[in-house]
Amino acid sequence: MTSDSPLGYARWRPHPWHGLEPGPECPRVVNAFIEITPFDLMKYEVDKATGYLRVDRPQRTSSHPPSLYGFVPQTYCGERVRRLAIDCDRGDGDPLDICVISERPITHSEILLRARVLGGLKIIDRGEADDKIVAVLDGDYIWGGARDLSDLPPALLERLEHYFSTYKLVPGEPPKIAVVGRYGYEDAARVITAAIEDYREMISRMTEEMNGSRNG
Repeated sequence: MTSDSPLGYARWRPHPWHGLEPGPECPRVVNAFIEITPFDLMKYEVDKATGYLRVDRPQRTSSHPPSLYGFVPQTYCGERVRRLAIDCDRGDGDPLDICVISERPITHSEILLRARVLGGLKIIDRGEADDKIVAVLDGDYIWGGARDLSDLPPALLERLEHYFSTYKLVPGEPPKIAVVGRYGYEDAARVITAAIEDYREMISRMTEEMNGSRNG
């Protein structure tokens, strides 16, 4: 986040995607902006234009999100993220999603927290790479010692996989989302790094296009 005050704080609220940073210890520990909690029956999503949280849609199925859910700031799932997936046509064009596990209930969304990365789920959504990074709340008294996906109970990972394979399911229609694998920290670090590089390229391209239109 860029400060515009001599006291070291932003005078205006920064955009959670563009105005916040991935974190100084990235990719092991990242900043996560939380959009949804396990208590939400609505799908909330940051509006890309304004940065405010908006209602995307009601949750269609009866299952609740099994963890906090949001994204890593200044990331973008583009070509580099696509290359790390199999049989994908493109990245999904959104910030990199992250699931954060906390022993103590966190009931508020639209918060920023430090998340210790353990691994991720490789997900394909209608031909798009839609990775879900899996992390724990940094400093959590129960989960804080976890360092890799294998440190989590298998049942917890199964819940995450079940949620993401069914939360967009429409009765009578074939599934559009497939959870095709799990990966540990080393692969997650590569996905995060790729998403940060994709973001920087996207911003650079958009800046060049804006400057070109002004000069033209």
